[in-house]
Amino acid sequence: MNNKFGVDSFIWTENFSSQDLWIIEKAKNLGFQVIDFAISNPFTFPTEVVKAELERVGIDCVCTTTLTLETNPISPDPQIRKQAVTAMKKAVDICNSLQSPILGGVNYAAWGYLTKQPRTQQEWQWAVECMQEAADYAKETGTVKICVECINRFETHFLNIAEDAVAFCKDVGTDNMMVHLDCFHMNMEESNFTAAVEVCGKEYLGYVHVNENNRGIPGTGLVPFQEFFTALKNIGYDGPLVIESFDPNFKELAGNCAIWRKLADTGEELAVKGLANLLAIAGTI
Repeated sequence: MNNKFGVDSFIWTENFSSQDLWIIEKAKNLGFQVIDFAISNPFTFPTEVVKAELERVGIDCVCTTTLTLETNPISPDPQIRKQAVTAMKKAVDICNSLQSPILGGVNYAAWGYLTKQPRTQQEWQWAVECMQEAADYAKETGTVKICVECINRFETHFLNIAEDAVAFCKDVGTDNMMVHLDCFHMNMEESNFTAAVEVCGKEYLGYVHVNENNRGIPGTGLVPFQEFFTALKNIGYDGPLVIESFDPNFKELAGNCAIWRKLADTGEELAVKGLANLLAIAGTI
């Protein structure tokens, strides 16, 4: 496998600001080829200084974002749905500025928004309409691919499996819509890692997070990375493979992700040891 391995800014900070620019060079020095900027608020993200530091350091980037209750595409409130589109367009602007080819994450519904019911056709239509506007904007302004991340049932009721994410992309109907897979969520929701990759195929698989089943050090748990990497190679996936986890000291993130114990001494240790493990596995594929 020749995919580039990356690391998420969440390893070090839960709300990336101009005080966190050091992370960019740190990621490169640790051996990562890509940094994923987790954009918690597109309206406060320090785009210009990040762009300058990326150019100075010389490392590729991608972006992910998570929408909120105030920017929720499946809210019954039309004003909130309108704000969702505004937030997505701003995130696309950031990607264009940073030359990020990808906007992944929970960008189709508010992260953590649960109705305690299966998704409805009305919610599906609202999300499709919001995403069509965002995807059209992305096509008009650049070449960003919007990748929808299917996540586990405890964090959304909307997109949990690859099959549904592909169906969503098809209903949006633009050629810049793809799927974002994450092994942590796949381990709970998919029946088979290979089948999930094949459902997406090269046409729809746009981004991958390589996380362990317990969000610990990748390569030390239950995720069948050899099978997963083989499936990725077989469909010709050539995008980045990025480690994402969080420090339990991050109160909001740890609470949202239900991380109650340390999975490594530091997020950085988790990323560095995970990279070594994944490189060893990828070298056998």
